[in-house]
Amino acid sequence: MAFSNLTSKAVLLYDEWIKDADPRLEGWPLMSSPFPTTFIIGTYIYFVTSLGPKLMENKKPFELRQIMTFYNFSVVALSLYMTYEFLMSGWATGYSFRCDIVDYSRSPRALRMVRTCWLYFFSKFIELLDTIFFVLRKKNNQVTFLCVFHHSIMPWTWWFGVKFAAGGLGTFHALLNCIVHVVMYTYYGICSLGPAYHKYLWWKKYMTTIQLVQFIMITVHIGQIYIMDDCPYQYPIFMFIIWLYGTMFLVLFLHFWYHAYTKGQRLPKMARNGISKNQ
Repeated sequence: MAFSNLTSKAVLLYDEWIKDADPRLEGWPLMSSPFPTTFIIGTYIYFVTSLGPKLMENKKPFELRQIMTFYNFSVVALSLYMTYEFLMSGWATGYSFRCDIVDYSRSPRALRMVRTCWLYFFSKFIELLDTIFFVLRKKNNQVTFLCVFHHSIMPWTWWFGVKFAAGGLGTFHALLNCIVHVVMYTYYGICSLGPAYHKYLWWKKYMTTIQLVQFIMITVHIGQIYIMDDCPYQYPIFMFIIWLYGTMFLVLFLHFWYHAYTKGQRLPKMARNGISKNQ
């Protein structure tokens, strides 16, 4: 009886909460509730940390070079497209880079931002293949906490962002992330072409620097809301989450940088020489 009452209260609270969602997303794929996204992420975590390694334990690693080349350069193209769309739907057409609130109208630019935010959210599911490829190639040492956590938290938090606040200053980190992914997946794509192209990968260690700069910019940008007077951003809780995300990943990537490049740990020999064996 107590459990039934608790369940009923939870359902009522959920219904009360979800009624404030953006009506423009009614009927969009994966946007009906957070549960499909949660199920996909849960399945992903189970596969890359438990089921996948067990299935591959007595099998030869898959040769996925051609598939990965196609995948990496496809993500580059998608990231370029999303960068352009974020710029054209706000960041280069009117946003101030300060107190930019969500436009909930059905104007062409506002709807363009909604579509771009949803596409960015969906792209996070595509990027789950990064870790799945590691498992299928028996590169289990690359399935780190940082890798799995990053790929898990992004689609889950972005479901709420898209559902309630598709636009405004909360999308700045997505724009930066798209730009960084153009660089990252270009590197991965070149690497997957084979050893003949490894001489062009001398700039590998600078990717981590680019990522660190990204998180610093995210933290500084979103931190403005705490010093701006009367910024009427509709969901301040998202600003705190983004600030926490930027700060947390800045610390995690600094930790990675310290162990990988200062102490020379965690990376294979080729990576220390500037060439990654990840791809």
